[in-house]
Amino acid sequence: MEALVKLVPLTQELLIYLAMDVAIALVLLMIMKWLTGAFRKYSVTEELGVKDNFAFGISIAGGMLSLCIVLSSVVGRHIGVGYQEAAIGMVTFGIVGIVLVKFGRFAHDKLVLNKVDTHAMIAERSVSVALVDAASLVASAIVLRNIMIWVDGSDMNALIAIVTGFTVVLTMLLVMTRILEFRYARDNQNDSFQGALEKGQLALAIEHSGNLLGTAMIVSAAKNLLIYNPSGYVSNVTGWLIVSVGLAIALHLLVLASKKIILFGMNIRQEVDHQHNVGVAALGFTLSIGNAMIINGVLGG
Repeated sequence: MEALVKLVPLTQELLIYLAMDVAIALVLLMIMKWLTGAFRKYSVTEELGVKDNFAFGISIAGGMLSLCIVLSSVVGRHIGVGYQEAAIGMVTFGIVGIVLVKFGRFAHDKLVLNKVDTHAMIAERSVSVALVDAASLVASAIVLRNIMIWVDGSDMNALIAIVTGFTVVLTMLLVMTRILEFRYARDNQNDSFQGALEKGQLALAIEHSGNLLGTAMIVSAAKNLLIYNPSGYVSNVTGWLIVSVGLAIALHLLVLASKKIILFGMNIRQEVDHQHNVGVAALGFTLSIGNAMIINGVLGG
């Protein structure tokens, strides 16, 4: 058997760290579930098991996935520093992750989709709003995870860099969404992007979710281009801002060119905005994420 399978040896100490991190992660996930129910004023179990609210399930799944993405950057971060310090570090960064992801959702609800009552629409089973809500959470988590990987250490400088970097990139994501809103109004006789989502425009929600996730993934590639400076608070912020804007614009142009080539001769906006073509929207979703992954692979290599 040993001749067929060559395994990396796992020490007892490593297994203890692994068990401890997984246990803390599960506790944080339970806290996330409890906070979701507390803020929304209704039972998670009732919405999913009794009312069979699919939209609520999508939103909850996005929240859980976002926390798992953030925790994946924390697990194993403190191996070798001692069990007590590792546990404190895991809890600290996990809580910071929960708070920042919640802040990202709050900003998206109140600043971007400010004309849509997200919680009410999800309670009314709006799948389109739930998809955008889940995508915004996952996008925030992707950015946060990569910033956490980018910083070195677990001191106050690292926390400041995480919070400021995340805030800058989140602001850029919000501005990008506003630009897409302007484009939608221009191409649809000044119609409302948020109103279309509220009416259940699923194709638009899928396309926009891809934009959010793709932008988050490409912006995260900035960690491969920037050098972390623990005391360089201003340079860290300006670095993330400038590189993020450049990468986001590059992705937008690349996705636009890809759509023109692959869907040559098709009026894409007509298909998505007016005919609610989910297939075309799904292709746009894939191109946004796929192109972001390719660029990430090049810059990360």
